[in-house]
Amino acid sequence: MGFWNRIKSLITGNKKASGPVSLKTGNPFPISLSGSTLQTNETVFSVITQLSNAMASMPLKLYKNYEEVTDSDLAMEIKYHPNPSMTSFSFIQKLETDRNEYGNAYVLIERDEYWQPVNLYPISPTCVTVMQNQDDNSIWYKITATNENILVSEANILHLKHISGSTRLLGISPLDVLKNALDFDLAVQKFSLSEMSKVDSFKVTYGSNVDDESRKDVIDNFRAFIRDNGGVLFEEPGVEISQLPREFLSGDLINTEKITDTRIANAFNVPLAFLNQSTVSNNEDLMSQFVQRTLIPIARQYEQELTNKLLTEQQRKVGMYFKFNVNSLLRGNVQARTAYYQALRRSGILTTNDIRALEDLPLSKDEFADKLFVSGDLYPLDMDPAQRKGVSSNGNGIKTEETNQVLENEQNSR
Repeated sequence: MGFWNRIKSLITGNKKASGPVSLKTGNPFPISLSGSTLQTNETVFSVITQLSNAMASMPLKLYKNYEEVTDSDLAMEIKYHPNPSMTSFSFIQKLETDRNEYGNAYVLIERDEYWQPVNLYPISPTCVTVMQNQDDNSIWYKITATNENILVSEANILHLKHISGSTRLLGISPLDVLKNALDFDLAVQKFSLSEMSKVDSFKVTYGSNVDDESRKDVIDNFRAFIRDNGGVLFEEPGVEISQLPREFLSGDLINTEKITDTRIANAFNVPLAFLNQSTVSNNEDLMSQFVQRTLIPIARQYEQELTNKLLTEQQRKVGMYFKFNVNSLLRGNVQARTAYYQALRRSGILTTNDIRALEDLPLSKDEFADKLFVSGDLYPLDMDPAQRKGVSSNGNGIKTEETNQVLENEQNSR
């Protein structure tokens, strides 16, 4: 069996199973991962969902000198199907979920005989061990499966991390950083639930004139009342029954949740408003903060890892690179977006088709749709200044000496 076939069989598995098959081992999936914080903490689940969905929603494309490359198999692979069983959205979503839950995300690069990438397979972080060769400091990845371990060189693994410590080899899991806070929050929740599940307690006070037989009758009557979960309870003379107060919800529970949410937002570097703990007056400012402070550093890591390991040195030298389009998350409302496009259009920065492409509209075939215009009011950049309406002339259509001097200076500056 060839090298790539061995690795593919290690990941995809080739055993028959009656249940769902795990892509990494070939064994049936466990029905539940009950120990996972991602599945047991709704706040962590919410934050990781928002991060993974935001990253997966941004278009990822291959460019060459700022122009999108569309005639490349690699470009189509990244844009639509990184491997036969995953779309681009599910691929990025999976990687970002692993990166936030474990601190690391891994992708095996399958290459053809020309060393070109043909498939990208995510690998569970629990199956990967990062190793460093002490002789030359090279990095290797040991992929562990049920029956076999395989070493893969750094060039054939995409490794995406959270912030890494002094070793720089592994990212630090935010869930490890939050362990104490999450454990305390869980303990408070368990305490409150245990208080809620307790049976109501009562205090029975007897007067000095109540004999033992009457006390027994009162106790039997009260037990029947509790057993039947209600009914009529008569208080005998000299007997007083009162319910003991029970606080099943700790008075500090709400404050504890707020503190925990703040720590989770800080660890994952997301705005606290995303956890419904604060209000914002401007959603555009909130999204701009989220994109600039949270998503752009993450996207930059993806872009550099993909560019360095999926493109050859020659391809990088001619200006090829991978890039996320974060503008798709910064469109804002219609009014703000219109003002933004008008400013860039009138400044000679965007063409009509540039704007239509950003809005996912079909490109126009108009002859001026790909021309840059400047305000004056809107002339093609290559138009002779003498032909612009702002140029004055005398009544006979002959330009004045002052006008000729202005045109001469403008042409000299060009």
